Amino acid sequence: MQQATTTTPLTGLAMKRRGSVAVWLGLPIITLGIYPLVWYFKIHKELKNFDQRLELSPGGSLCVLLFLGWTCVAPLVSYYNTGKAVAAAQRAAGIPVTCSPAASCWLALVFGLNVWYIQKELNLVVDAYQGAAEGTQVTLAA
Repeated sequence: MQQATTTTPLTGLAMKRRGSVAVWLGLPIITLGIYPLVWYFKIHKELKNFDQRLELSPGGSLCVLLFLGWTCVAPLVSYYNTGKAVAAAQRAAGIPVTCSPAASCWLALVFGLNVWYIQKELNLVVDAYQGAAEGTQVTLAA
C-alpha cells in the first residue's frame, strides 16, 4: 500500500519595491553616500527572507564593502555574488532570469551603475507578486 505524500509549497516574504534611479543617484546624494550601504544590507536581508535556500549573510556582505572596499577585488566579488542571488530569486519567483552576475560586477566600475541594475532586477521579482505587500508571505516556484 502506497502512502500519499503531501508537499507544502515553498514560501518566502515579499520584498520592497524601490525606485532604481532613486537608489542609485537620489538617495546617495541626499544621505552623503550612506544610503548605498543601508540599501546593500537591506536587499541581502530581503533576499534571504524571500528564499531561505539562499545562503546570504547581510552583515557579511556589508562588512565586505566597509572593511575590504579598499581592495577593489572583494567588492567586485560581492557584487557578482549579489547578481547570482538576484538571478536565483528571479528563478524562485518563476520569472525569466534576466540578471547577469557579470553585468552586476562590471557595472560597478561605471559610475556605480550596478546599484541601479540590481534594483531594477529586484523590482522584476517584486512585480511578479502584484499586490503583495512587503513582508507578506508569497509562494515560490520549485
